[in-house]
Amino acid sequence: MSTVLVTGGTGLVGRALEAIINQEKPENEEWHFVGSKDADLTKLDETQLLFAKHKPTHVIHLAAMVGGLFHNMNNNLDFLRKNLQINDNVLQTAYEYKCAKVVSCLSTCIFPDKITYPIDETMIHNGPPHSSNYGYSYAKRLIDIQNHAYYDKHGCMFTSVIPCNIFGPHDNYKPDSSHVIPGMIFRMHKLLYHDADTADKDKIFNVYGSGKPLRQFIYSLDLAKLMIWVLRNYNSIEPIILSADEEQEVTIYELAEAMAKAFAFKGQLVCDTNMADGQYKKTASNSKLRSFLPDFQFTNFEDAIKMSVQWYIDHYEEARK
Repeated sequence: MSTVLVTGGTGLVGRALEAIINQEKPENEEWHFVGSKDADLTKLDETQLLFAKHKPTHVIHLAAMVGGLFHNMNNNLDFLRKNLQINDNVLQTAYEYKCAKVVSCLSTCIFPDKITYPIDETMIHNGPPHSSNYGYSYAKRLIDIQNHAYYDKHGCMFTSVIPCNIFGPHDNYKPDSSHVIPGMIFRMHKLLYHDADTADKDKIFNVYGSGKPLRQFIYSLDLAKLMIWVLRNYNSIEPIILSADEEQEVTIYELAEAMAKAFAFKGQLVCDTNMADGQYKKTASNSKLRSFLPDFQFTNFEDAIKMSVQWYIDHYEEARK
């Protein structure tokens, strides 16, 4: 019997993992999903008590201080320090408890800003990250360094996955710290449902920035399935990119159009070029993933947006606002 501890288990990816595990009902695995209310992972003693309680044999490490572009730009020091503390406490405690495997979650935003595309797993440390989120990026890059160091010294099977931009039910919709898709969902819902002074056809939705930056997105339930595969089947300390295919990349404006369609928004989409664009593109290659899972089917992007919007509408009162 394996005991799997999921840190950050009450967030976007954790809830998606829980949904898939509840569907599968694996007989040889016991899963524990824990969040910030269970332990402050920036504190070593609380991390150790959490492991003592659940005695995990495997860990999926999702816990992190995260946020959107503008939150990162204004808080790089906090993102660096808190994530360094969390990661060091979790990996060291996993080693002390002789965990058979740890799968940590990184992000494509950690890759160098000046780089050739598509990016792949070998390019993480080839230059500095984009200046907007260097605190988060360097902290996450160091997980890869720690994984290698734990393997070199102790033979630990600590590895990491690198997803592209994630979205889906149970996202963080706070306007001051959300990523682009939940941020758009929050703002478009507010415009449609809480602005009674303007007729729907006359409403204007501001798309932050030029609308031209390109992004790959992955639906959280697709990512959950892939992470479970990594936990059970991927036996390498080298990171693996979990991303939609390159041809599924969309512009921010195309995202806004998909969002408008999902909301049946009848007004105008207007790009606000006074707002920062951030990194223009960070196209990732999933060829390594495809070498293992050539037939994996990603959820259609417009369908996934529609399901995410509908979840927010249906769960508005309980959504993480």
